[in-house]
Amino acid sequence: MTIFDAIIQGIIQGATEFLPVSSSGHLSISQHMFGIQLPGILFDVMLHLGTLIAVVFVYRKLVWRLIKEFFSLLGDLFRGRFRWSEMNGDRRLIFMLFIGLLPLFLLFFPIPGTDMKVKDVSETLASDSGILVEGLSLLATALLLTLGILANKSTGSFRHAANRHGQRAPKEGRTSLTVPDSIVIGLTQCLAAVFPGLSRSGSTMSVGLMRGVNQQTALDYSFVLGIPSIAAAALVSLKDVGSAGEAIGMAPLLAGVVTAAIVGFLAIKLLKWIVTTNKLWIFVVYTLLAGLAVTGIAIYEHMAGVNLFTGMPL
Repeated sequence: MTIFDAIIQGIIQGATEFLPVSSSGHLSISQHMFGIQLPGILFDVMLHLGTLIAVVFVYRKLVWRLIKEFFSLLGDLFRGRFRWSEMNGDRRLIFMLFIGLLPLFLLFFPIPGTDMKVKDVSETLASDSGILVEGLSLLATALLLTLGILANKSTGSFRHAANRHGQRAPKEGRTSLTVPDSIVIGLTQCLAAVFPGLSRSGSTMSVGLMRGVNQQTALDYSFVLGIPSIAAAALVSLKDVGSAGEAIGMAPLLAGVVTAAIVGFLAIKLLKWIVTTNKLWIFVVYTLLAGLAVTGIAIYEHMAGVNLFTGMPL
């Protein structure tokens, strides 16, 4: 892999990790189009590390508050002063994050009849010779985004509730999450980790909207929930540094990480603006069209037996 290839991959990763269009799907499709074959998943994980830097920087104040609150929580637990009913917003968010991360342990469950774990399915699907799964997963992303937008409208400007003065005021959804919210969103994140093309940010945010959570809360929870997930994936893949790292080269790795971090920062800012201006439908159109195109190309390639872009046999 050249530095130029790494920068292109970093741009794709940074732009698609946070925009609800699936970074894993776009990386897999781009590698298929350009004929890039990588040893293992180290490079993809390192690109995710770049986007992790971006999201931590954007949410640095919230992350620092949560760290301080976590140690305060430990102190209250040891002193017997903890009360579930008396939790502040940050402490409640900590618990919801822990609950939302629990479903990720399902990724380490063995698949009966094979020597694989659930997490291995993702690598297998991303590294196969075709892109049919990516196309179908993009279509699933479009469906989830559509359902999320419709749910948001039903709890937003199209529904009204009486305020304390008896006047009709917009009902914009909940600003705090419940235990069932966190479990469902966590399970959705687990699915997105398995299927390349199923957007993690888009699917988790959409499920939050379907649960009645407002857009900004669902978006922030989705981003912050991704921080420990991405960090854990990077730690698990450190064992690949020796073999895969040498095969790729440190210069391309560094170029990819830096590019992903910069572009990721800009993508987060863009998505925040899109959410506040209710323009999520743009991504419905994009993922629908992209999903249809990729699915059509994948079917053609399987019929022809060759990669449409490189001419190589599948």
